[in-house]
Amino acid sequence: MRIDADERRARLARRHRLATESRAADPVETTRALVALHSTDASSVFLSTRARTTAFVPSDLEDALYEERTLVRMLGMRRTLWVVPRELGPCVDAACTRVIAARERKRLESSLEAAGEVDDPAGWLDERIRAALDALAARGEAFTSDLTRADPRLAEKVRLGAGRWQIEASAGSRLLPLLAAEGVLARGRPRGGWTNGQYRWAPIASWLGSEPERIEPADAQAELLRRWLGAFGPATETDIRWWAGWTAREARSALAVVPHVTVDLDGATGYVLADDVEPTDPPAPWAAFLPTLDPTTMGWKERDWYLGPHGPTLFDRNGNAGPTVWWDGCVVGGWSQRTDGEIVWQLLEDVGADAETAVEAEAELLAGWLGDARVAPGFLPPFQRALGR
Repeated sequence: MRIDADERRARLARRHRLATESRAADPVETTRALVALHSTDASSVFLSTRARTTAFVPSDLEDALYEERTLVRMLGMRRTLWVVPRELGPCVDAACTRVIAARERKRLESSLEAAGEVDDPAGWLDERIRAALDALAARGEAFTSDLTRADPRLAEKVRLGAGRWQIEASAGSRLLPLLAAEGVLARGRPRGGWTNGQYRWAPIASWLGSEPERIEPADAQAELLRRWLGAFGPATETDIRWWAGWTAREARSALAVVPHVTVDLDGATGYVLADDVEPTDPPAPWAAFLPTLDPTTMGWKERDWYLGPHGPTLFDRNGNAGPTVWWDGCVVGGWSQRTDGEIVWQLLEDVGADAETAVEAEAELLAGWLGDARVAPGFLPPFQRALGR
């Protein structure tokens, strides 16, 4: 069976809630549709949700994250920060995060040992972890800076890395993200508004009201793959491994459990859920402005079917996507925001007059929605950076 690029684009439009007639009703529905939302840049979560959700305002997502807590922010696939539906958190933890956390702890201990300033790295870490948890317990929620002021051991500077990559950081700034990766802490409401990525820390049990469920890694990987194929399938093994950050063995083991069929993706072998082979009704043409690291733009490793030749322009050298302009299932340009709030964009191919009109209208809608808010991605490829000057 063959699934062509047009069918994949139709699936993308409808399942990722980008087609106008497929928009989600609220941020939780949007997040579930995509499995998870990239959260490395704080504003990207909001811009990704805005592009897919009817009548969305930032407080809708803030309520889901910080009041109702139906969404949680956590480290997950590819050692990346994500926002995930609360019920999926234990699955992501078991499928991806536990291995990452163990690796990060070992790396931190090795860095401390290599710096030659700590005789017993494991003991040194454990002592400061206890200090951090004690300081946090006395406050309920706190920023890193609150905790480093509360205990001098957390304010101690440590040298990590070597040579040109060596950095100096406080013990607290390294330990608190590690504790979050280990499932001990949660990231709470940020300092300031929704574009700020400096989060409060809270004990995970108090934040969620109970300890998260523990799931066996193999079961979790199968469930995560099932959900991902439902949203992103068909996909190649390369896509699966890249998105999840798994080894070939992990990806194949999960595939062996999840009922699927193989399909021809214009010469490549793809995988789709066994009950998901019916064609999709093409949606009406649509335009979208998606942010840095949007989960659709970053959804597949093999991207030619929606990205075309624009990867070197719109992605950085590490394969990270800047803000993209979409037309009817394809990336056709990039965009940025200037310091005065103006949304500037440029198409990289001829899409026709109707498409240009739709793109321009979408840019105006985005500018109106942002109002006085300014988004400043942690990185921008040179093309988008130049647009914003």
